[in-house]
Amino acid sequence: MAQDSKTLAIVVKGLDNPFFEQINLGCQQWMKEHADSEYECLYTGPASSTDEAGEVQIVDDLLTSGVAAIAISPSNAPAMANRVRAIAPEVPVMTIDADFIAEDRDLRATYLGTDNYLMGVKMAEEAAKLKTEGGTVCLQLGNVAADNINARAQGFRDTAAGEKGVDRLTGQNGWTEIEGCPVFTNDQADLANQQMSDVFTANPDLDAFILIGGWAQFAPQAYAQVTDQVMDKLQSKELVIIAGDTLPPQTKAFRDGRSHAQVGQRPFEMGLRAPDVMIQLINGETVDDPLFTGLDVCNADDPGFCADN
Repeated sequence: MAQDSKTLAIVVKGLDNPFFEQINLGCQQWMKEHADSEYECLYTGPASSTDEAGEVQIVDDLLTSGVAAIAISPSNAPAMANRVRAIAPEVPVMTIDADFIAEDRDLRATYLGTDNYLMGVKMAEEAAKLKTEGGTVCLQLGNVAADNINARAQGFRDTAAGEKGVDRLTGQNGWTEIEGCPVFTNDQADLANQQMSDVFTANPDLDAFILIGGWAQFAPQAYAQVTDQVMDKLQSKELVIIAGDTLPPQTKAFRDGRSHAQVGQRPFEMGLRAPDVMIQLINGETVDDPLFTGLDVCNADDPGFCADN
């Protein structure tokens, strides 16, 4: 790729995650709508979401070979930031879907994606509607160093507890995180479902399971088998499940009674908007930071987005 390349690169955590495929579809839609543009949108990432080093290497290769601008969803935010800092690229760098941690945000011009703390707030609000006295809860997280997932968990904990900066729920407002949780999926759907099954078996009196990201639901057959184990509890709301994201298999799970609420991001919009933001940055225009893409909340009272998608 020549240094005068007109490539607008979007680098995601892994090509194996259907959430990111929605970003790709947005990127492709931008290409269709801007067929005469001098720029092209390139969507890429490591084959597996577990390959943190691979994602860093892809960003390194793109910045070294020459792109016009880059939008990164860092899996390991500190590691990615360290590499970008070392390269010191002259082209615009932004984050998409997941941000750098606070002390590294000087490295990027803006963040485009979900208000992840607010997403966690919404999940806690849905849980509180269903469990007004609180209860025992397990949070399922992704990668230990993923800033977006950690922000959601913080939003959930703070809202459930009714106070800021809560490291763990230990009885605040009736909410207690059980021993052995949170669990970390490393963005793997099979592991996410195994963890859910194990938690349900070991904790028959669990009140709430929170999928801070949608991983388990990305493997609908396995998720159906896991939720079949507890279907009577889900129907009686003895056990409630709140999940992140609203991809098609997830909205079907919601309609089938396999979750009580879904709090969805808008990944297609992220992919569609990112090239325009990168072009603005290339042209030296002022861009707001952050740029939030909004949320869709589905619950029994208002299935909304999930009713027919």
